[in-house]
Amino acid sequence: MKICCLFFLVLLTACSRPPPSTSRISLLLSPNHRSVQFNGLDKLVIGELSRNTNTHVWQSLVPVYAMPEDTDLKSYQPIQPGRYEVNDSIITFTPDTPFVKGKTYFVRNYQLDAANHLADYIRGGAKVGSRKYIDLIFKP
Repeated sequence: MKICCLFFLVLLTACSRPPPSTSRISLLLSPNHRSVQFNGLDKLVIGELSRNTNTHVWQSLVPVYAMPEDTDLKSYQPIQPGRYEVNDSIITFTPDTPFVKGKTYFVRNYQLDAANHLADYIRGGAKVGSRKYIDLIFKP
């Protein structure tokens, strides 16, 4: 009986899911403060999206915003327009109008989880409020 219980316990632990991986995103401003680089995004996401030149797709994954005076209004800010470039595993965002020195900006990085798969991001089919994100703040 003890052997059966031990076998059952080992079987249950072997079948458990590993904890979800969270990517560690890092930001780096270019020396001239004209662009920002993202490093640490999921390689699967970068691989799929690097073939797509549509800016809207990139903005749905790592949009850049200007920080409002009232930070409660962060979710209502317009996306900073610009160009995304992929070089190896680093994404470089260059805004259409240069960053203003001393002004605060933030990058909203949407995280993939069991409920939101890569295909949802590409098609834009993830429901509002269902995507988890982290905001990374930077100041040129």
